[in-house]
Amino acid sequence: MASEAPETKKKTRKPAAQKKPTLVIVESPAKAKTIEKYLGDKYVVLASMGHLIDLPKSRMGVDVEHGFTPEYLTIRGKAKLLKELQKQAKKSSAVLLASDNDREGEAISYHIRNALLAKLEGLDIKRIVFNEITPQAIRDAVKHPHELDEDKVNAQKARRVLDRIVGYSISPLLWKKVKNGLSAGRVQSVALRLICERERDVESFIPEEYWSLEADFKKGRFSFSGELVSFKGDKVNLRSEADVRAVMDAVSGAPCVAADIRETERSIKPKPPFTTSKLQQTAANRLGFTSKKTMQVAQQLYEGVNIGSTRIGIITYMRTDSVRVSDVALTELRDYLGQHYPAELPPEPVAYATDKKAQDAHEAIRPTMVSYTPDSIKEYLNRDQLRLYTIIWERFVASQMIPARMRTATLDVAAGDALFRVNASRLAEKGFYKVIKLLATKDDKESALPDMKVGEQLKLEGYRPEQHFTQGPSRFTDASIIKMLEEKGIGRPSTYAPIISVLLERYYVTRENRQLVPTTLGRMINDILVESFPDVVDAGFTAGMESMLDQVEESKRDWVASMGDFYGPFKARVDEVMETLQSYRGTLDEPSDQVCDKCGKPMVKKLGRFGFFLACTGFPECRNTKSIPLAKCPRPGCGGDIVARRKAKSRGREFYGCSRYPECDFITYYKPTNSHCPKCGWFLVERFDKKRGSYKACINPACDYLHSQDDEHVGED
Repeated sequence: MASEAPETKKKTRKPAAQKKPTLVIVESPAKAKTIEKYLGDKYVVLASMGHLIDLPKSRMGVDVEHGFTPEYLTIRGKAKLLKELQKQAKKSSAVLLASDNDREGEAISYHIRNALLAKLEGLDIKRIVFNEITPQAIRDAVKHPHELDEDKVNAQKARRVLDRIVGYSISPLLWKKVKNGLSAGRVQSVALRLICERERDVESFIPEEYWSLEADFKKGRFSFSGELVSFKGDKVNLRSEADVRAVMDAVSGAPCVAADIRETERSIKPKPPFTTSKLQQTAANRLGFTSKKTMQVAQQLYEGVNIGSTRIGIITYMRTDSVRVSDVALTELRDYLGQHYPAELPPEPVAYATDKKAQDAHEAIRPTMVSYTPDSIKEYLNRDQLRLYTIIWERFVASQMIPARMRTATLDVAAGDALFRVNASRLAEKGFYKVIKLLATKDDKESALPDMKVGEQLKLEGYRPEQHFTQGPSRFTDASIIKMLEEKGIGRPSTYAPIISVLLERYYVTRENRQLVPTTLGRMINDILVESFPDVVDAGFTAGMESMLDQVEESKRDWVASMGDFYGPFKARVDEVMETLQSYRGTLDEPSDQVCDKCGKPMVKKLGRFGFFLACTGFPECRNTKSIPLAKCPRPGCGGDIVARRKAKSRGREFYGCSRYPECDFITYYKPTNSHCPKCGWFLVERFDKKRGSYKACINPACDYLHSQDDEHVGED
């Protein structure tokens, strides 16, 4: 047997040391999930969940004696997350900080960098920024890392310190003089002042009666209406029904003749792409979104959605005050228009001027890929996402199309000494309106007149007199208060939504039928602040502070010196007001006819976090509290009270239910009134719609009674 060949010893190669990955730190998990798909396994993407390090909550945390030095601490509950970032950084070759490209984002990156370097000295840490979350934008950002912007960090630090000084100086004053737990913010207090001043204008307005008169005409099969514009050569001023009757009697039987026909044409230019404030205003007016909801949905679109097998951010960064668009996006849009709307493509790109007060740090809000039309991706978006994306897409695409041309025909009809005017308009050239669908308004609808000549007689079908009352100033809505703040230079794109949210959360303002109405507490706080700190709640002063922060960011101003200029006079005023301001404690409490069902003592109406409630006067021995009864439960034999309640699961939305729940499960989302239905005896509720405005209706589903404004006192207690 042949012997086996001796076994040869194989040389084994040592595995090459695996290269450490690069750690990318973003703000949110949704953004991390999207970016991770683009960068591959050489990168690890983690989320900081916003700020990890900030000023303490329990005290001012600013050393006003030594250069206004902030006292930064790890936010409670964030220590574990910070340790995870430090642990992953230790395993990484480098760290890229990719928080949002604004002051808050720069501060987040600044604090993370310092926390990592404290444990890992010498670690390569750089900053990257991007305006959209698309594969190309992320890869370009990774290729061009840079150092942090210290001036932007200082601007955020100055804003944070300024707000702390104001809030933590005035709030204790409010606790002592009004009620525990109150607070006052620098920018929110100015917004509250604007809302309170508008409410005074609304309340002081005295409506005046006036009338209009329309006539219905007919030519052949064509019917149309005209409004009375002059009588006996004078402009119409109908103050009463008698004035209207006098005109109708004077022209009764007179022939109706076409006195003048003229046509005019005007050009309607498209609007620029959205800024943050304009997006919030349009979403409020067209979609009924609150500013908070608009920003939440926009954040989802920006951070990334799944389009088939691809996850991509479908809009650019949603906090911007600029209408600027990148050359790449402009070229892509013009190519798209050339393919789909060649007749509406202007020979040169349309240029829009950005407001002089704008920081212009980001592009306008636009789709990241114009080829993602709303129709092509609607199956991947929920209803709110699709509606918001649609108006962003339409506005952006329309912005680079030719103007529309509107042709208006005006017909004057003479009937004796009266002159009626009929207007009709139609689009002679659609232009940018070819892509406008969800953004279309009633004003965009077309109307027409029949062909006729001057001197031609028309048939009068009848008159339609109508009573009106002059309309006073409107209460602010989310849209109009944001517009006002923007015009006055108060706040920035990132702060508009939080300003409104804070006022609502503090119960200084409530939202009724989308209108912002100051509460009794809000008015009291505003009166105290206006009287005691007129400069702090002055719109011009606040706008000046915003300008100061911009100058700090532009390295044109020293933030510590600016704080010093403000703090001295402000602190002296706070001390003076603390000594001289009268106490308002307890003035918001009101006696009630309710008796405590636990101890028999009378109950008093008190103001809490969510409005008024009933509390036992035997406090602290008796701590019984109840919601204020608004109506009696209409269920037969129940006898319970209808009270305001809130569901935590529905984000605190208020509803009205029986106090005997769960024995009685009666609920309604409409606020009960102190009126009863004359038909069935159930209580009436406040309703609102665009056509009728505010009105009262019966809560009984089996009753069709609608309580109109004309029957204001029917059924009241």
